Amino acid sequence: MKINPDVIQQLIRQAQQDAPNETCGYLLGTGDTVTENYWMENIDHSPEHFSFAPKDQFAALKYARAHGLRILANWHSHPASPSRPSQEDLRLANDPGIRYAILSLHEGIHLNSFRILNGEVVDKEVHL
Repeated sequence: MKINPDVIQQLIRQAQQDAPNETCGYLLGTGDTVTENYWMENIDHSPEHFSFAPKDQFAALKYARAHGLRILANWHSHPASPSRPSQEDLRLANDPGIRYAILSLHEGIHLNSFRILNGEVVDKEVHL
C-alpha cells in the first residue's frame, strides 16, 4: 500500500493533536494508493485503545462509495508505544481485506501497516 505524503502529514497532525489519547480513522483510496484520511472520533477517549462509533463507520463507507474510493486500511495512533499491533489490536483485526496502519509518536514518528489474519501479522510495510 502506498500513502500519499500529504495524507501522512494529516495523520501526524491528527495524532499529535489528539494525544495523549489514541486517534483513529480509515485510509481511503483506489488501487493500492491511499489518497484520503477519513478521521473518526475515538469514542473510548483513551490513550491505550480506540473504538469507532458504528454511525461513523457507515458514514465513512457511504463517503467512500460516493467518491469512488475504497477503504484500504483502518488506522490508529500509539501515542506512547511502538508502531506494532498490541494484543488487543490483533484480537480486533477481523477484516482480512484491509490493512491495519499504526502511527507511533513513541521515540520519533513511525508509520507501519500490517495485514493481519486470524490474529497474526502476516505482512508488514514501513511507510515512515
